[in-house]
Amino acid sequence: MVSKTKAPPAKAPTGRTAPTSAAAAEPRRPALKVRPTGPIVPASNVSGRALMLVIAIMAFLACITLGAVMMVRATAESWQSQISREITIQIKPAEGLDMDKALEEARNVALSFAGTRDGTIVDRAATARLLEPWLGPGLNLDELPVPRLVVVTIDETAPPDFAAMRARLSEVLPQAILDDHRTWVDRLVAMAHTTALIGTGVLVLVFSAMVLTVVFATRGTLSGNRHIVEVLHFVGAEASFVASEFQKHFLKISLKGSGAGGILAALCFLAASWWQQRSMATPQSDQATALFGTFTIGYTGYLGIVATMILIALLTTVTARYTVMRTIYEIDLIRSDPGRTDAFQD
Repeated sequence: MVSKTKAPPAKAPTGRTAPTSAAAAEPRRPALKVRPTGPIVPASNVSGRALMLVIAIMAFLACITLGAVMMVRATAESWQSQISREITIQIKPAEGLDMDKALEEARNVALSFAGTRDGTIVDRAATARLLEPWLGPGLNLDELPVPRLVVVTIDETAPPDFAAMRARLSEVLPQAILDDHRTWVDRLVAMAHTTALIGTGVLVLVFSAMVLTVVFATRGTLSGNRHIVEVLHFVGAEASFVASEFQKHFLKISLKGSGAGGILAALCFLAASWWQQRSMATPQSDQATALFGTFTIGYTGYLGIVATMILIALLTTVTARYTVMRTIYEIDLIRSDPGRTDAFQD
């Protein structure tokens, strides 16, 4: 007889469940990482740093020139205003002339005309201080034939009749000479205009040199990345896209360069103003003030420096964009005419 055996009983299911699909049995794949695209123009290279330095120098020179022109013009206007509201009566010493009485009489004659406000007699001590830089201290006016002065303040809007005043003084005091400073006023106005023209010319030269520098720098950068530009342009990238990449690159460089130059120029004016205030009433400061006025350009000057920085950045960006568009146009001409000489070989 054949014995019959029973099959072993099935095991009870445990808490673990087997995978129900083949996809669940496959190992998990790592997430895909997108490689960042590199910029068309290198973010930092030797030519970029050199261009930034050149732009900083140009911005510094432009801001210094602008501030100097504004400072000289303000000083000339201050001188013109001071001279225009005062006239001087000079009385020469003569034998038998009572100088004190003559000064009083000249002052009364001047104040008798309409358009005069006040008259001040320059005393002996003030006259000695005026002559001290040339004749030294301890000057005795009685020993020298030094003229005495009467300073008359006038109304700038309605000045007196200088011809009539001069004739009246000649009748009363033949030794009196009236000086209305018109010659000095004309010279100051001419000097201010000449200074403004010179400063404008210097600014034009600085901006022209900067534009030429940016043109050559842009062409050099294009030459180093010409193969990239040609490939992008060949596969369909528009000229405006390539130009915008270069435009962003040069905008960053110009902002850094112009910012550094403008800030350095502003610090120079602040340092000069601080030195002038600290060295007040010294021979060096007095001579500098007499020649150039105060080294303070005010808030308008600093706004002008900021405007110059922005103008330089915009000018650099526009120049770079125009140069790139022009260069890509030349590349198109070369591709359309194989016998044309390569423009980048020059």
